[in-house]
Amino acid sequence: MDFKAIERIEANELALRHERCRRFLMELCPDAEGILVFSRLNIYYLTGTLGAGLLWLPLEGEPVLLLRRGVERARLESSLENIIEYRSFSQLPGLCKEAGSPLGTVCGAEMTGITWGLAQLLTSRLPDVKFRNADMVLNKSRALKTPWEMNKIRLAGERHHAALYKTLPERIRPGMTEREISHAAWNVFFEHGHSGNLRMSDQDIFLGHVAAGESANYPSHFNGPVGLMGEHPAVPYMGYAGAVWKRNEPLACDIGFCLEGYQTDKTQIYWSGSRASIPEDILRAHELCVRVQEYAAHTLRPGAIPSEIYARAMEMAEQAGQSEGFMSLGSNKVPFLGHSIGLHIDEWPVFAKGFDEPIEEGMVFALEPKIGIPGVGMVGVENTFEVTAGDGVCLTGNSFEILCVE
Repeated sequence: MDFKAIERIEANELALRHERCRRFLMELCPDAEGILVFSRLNIYYLTGTLGAGLLWLPLEGEPVLLLRRGVERARLESSLENIIEYRSFSQLPGLCKEAGSPLGTVCGAEMTGITWGLAQLLTSRLPDVKFRNADMVLNKSRALKTPWEMNKIRLAGERHHAALYKTLPERIRPGMTEREISHAAWNVFFEHGHSGNLRMSDQDIFLGHVAAGESANYPSHFNGPVGLMGEHPAVPYMGYAGAVWKRNEPLACDIGFCLEGYQTDKTQIYWSGSRASIPEDILRAHELCVRVQEYAAHTLRPGAIPSEIYARAMEMAEQAGQSEGFMSLGSNKVPFLGHSIGLHIDEWPVFAKGFDEPIEEGMVFALEPKIGIPGVGMVGVENTFEVTAGDGVCLTGNSFEILCVE
């Protein structure tokens, strides 16, 4: 049968990513002779196929993709030369040697990409290999987007803005339940090309958060400022069928957009009534979030320090008398202002304490200043920004007001 891949990442694009990984590997694991990659998403990043297996990327020589299943598909989708089937970790030294890229005696390893059980099996099958934690190698490599990746993210951002700012307001109205609004959002997002899948590094996510009024302050174990009841305790995403968006209350839609694997993040606040009906305290809180985002975006340039931007944002909230609800209320409060984004929604680095390495041109961040208001709900903004030589460039639209739906 004559099949053709939907998309094939060219060899020169993959080579750029490989060299970036090798550079960070030499910096962070100087005695390692290469890196073993296990998670399917990082395998995709370095090969162009979502393979189930592992990748050996040596410091010198060609990478070797070893798969338990799906070799035929991988050969269609990936421009790598060495794509091999394997059954046991004990085969790795022999297979890599046959491919012309021998496995090193000291290997960097993506330790968060493999379970404890599989890691124990790996070390038992390769007793002569020493492993070094190379997670940060992959984090730093992915934080710097290539021009090919940026084209995906920019297009995702355009469609994201159109979906939340232009189309969805025409499909929702006061009196709808959170679940009905969630279904409307799904339809809108799919119409704009959303791939239907969102990825975070350590937890499930489905569509995003749709929270009417006080639902946005509902206790949450999600690592973000917007709370919600969700579908059910077993599925705390989308919106609750028993929660109705009432007149004169906010609706927070914190929904990511995915285009061919790459994601942008955006939150849009809606108000069920006229602008004149929005209380002044709610407008002041929202306007503070817009100012914080404007400050952070203006500072988002090469050399800026994420922890310093975070600290200044916290100062702005305190000076405005809004520190209690800034970045959510009570136990829902999160200790960050934003995060890098790409193949995962939550990538490295983060705008928070302890993140002191300067940012670089080519990074992409979601900034999400929000304020929880007791008895009201959540206001604020979230948008995705590209780091350029000048100010941060917003990829998800340049209109940040509360949208009124009557």
